[in-house]
Amino acid sequence: MTSYDDVPASAARGADEATAYPVGLRLSGRRVVVLGAGQVAQRRLPGLVAAGADVLLIAPAATPSVEAMAAAGEVRWQRRTYREGDLDGAWYALISTDDPEANAAASAEAESRRVWCVRSDDAEAATAWTPATGRSEGVTVAVLTGRDPRRSAAVRDAIVDGLRDGTLAAPRHRARAAGVALVGGGPGDPDLITVRGRRLLAEADVVIADRLGPRDLLDELPPHVEVIDAAKIPYGRFMAQEAINNALIEHAKAGKAVVRLKGGDPFVFGRGMEEAEALAGAGIPCTVVPGISSSISVPAAAGIPVTHRGVAHEFTVVSGHVAPGDPRSLVDWEALARLQGTLVLLMAVDKIGPISEALVAHGRSPDTPVAVVQEGTTAGQRRVDATLATVARRAADEGVRPPAVIVIGDVVGVGPDRG
Repeated sequence: MTSYDDVPASAARGADEATAYPVGLRLSGRRVVVLGAGQVAQRRLPGLVAAGADVLLIAPAATPSVEAMAAAGEVRWQRRTYREGDLDGAWYALISTDDPEANAAASAEAESRRVWCVRSDDAEAATAWTPATGRSEGVTVAVLTGRDPRRSAAVRDAIVDGLRDGTLAAPRHRARAAGVALVGGGPGDPDLITVRGRRLLAEADVVIADRLGPRDLLDELPPHVEVIDAAKIPYGRFMAQEAINNALIEHAKAGKAVVRLKGGDPFVFGRGMEEAEALAGAGIPCTVVPGISSSISVPAAAGIPVTHRGVAHEFTVVSGHVAPGDPRSLVDWEALARLQGTLVLLMAVDKIGPISEALVAHGRSPDTPVAVVQEGTTAGQRRVDATLATVARRAADEGVRPPAVIVIGDVVGVGPDRG
């Protein structure tokens, strides 16, 4: 007779009370069979493909997204229903058909062949459960909470979000290479920086910031992070940009992780390439993190689409820091005046008078709608509407000041409250 002490703990508790044993499956090059090609398969297939699995999909029909994966050769698709023997040679199976009998038969075959099997219709009959999974910079988070998948997803999201934005401390224990990240901070609202940009900020030792970057994020940095206002770097005999380049190189060579935080996107009138070239010349590793450009996001925040069906099929972004007629100007204002689409002007508040005059002189109608959006996406956002003929006077009367984005074209009149 076996005593209670001889019974395994899991058996003593009962199979229904046993916790799942977490493990990471290395499926690269190994056969995985997926039965069914509906919404469940559509969600799971990308992860299996990313893991390098040799996926055999068996289903008579598929969603458009799954069908596109098959057409691209990411999975092998046999257009039929399940048959006994389909799991031969499989390492892992996902059963997600809408046929209960087929699901039960496939599950029984998986059990007999000792193939770990997930069932979307009956988790209790499965031999494996799919955790709520998320990834952030090489870290995979997988959460299981038994029979509460919504809680699993909520816990997963909280952990991944914390890792991504740096609010969840997870220090690296391996050496981290020093270097510089050129980060586009977006149009001003701190929530509009990219996930990667926010994470790099959280990991930085030094941040060299422009005044148009999302300043609110700087308050969230740990006390040890050195924050340098690019506008206050002592320039001495150097040009401003040269001094900034030297500061980036100096801190990176000191072994620091440096973030150059810019407004908008680093390569849209942000002089990011000049900094990247200087870093390359000094042998400093450089990462470019694109940002949301104010040329698109600020008009959108003010309710203006830069393109709209039947109104504008193109938009052109122009720097207005140099007036028409200035020998330094690289802009063909005559050509721009002939375009029928949208013109978006950046850095043009103090030159909008000469610019509007040049556009009208070259044929653009003086009645063309214009909107000036100041401090877009921030709490101080405001919009001033005018026409090419009146915009200079309106901007002066309203006291418009930089930063502001100027939108010229019929899209200014588009919107549910402007019909």
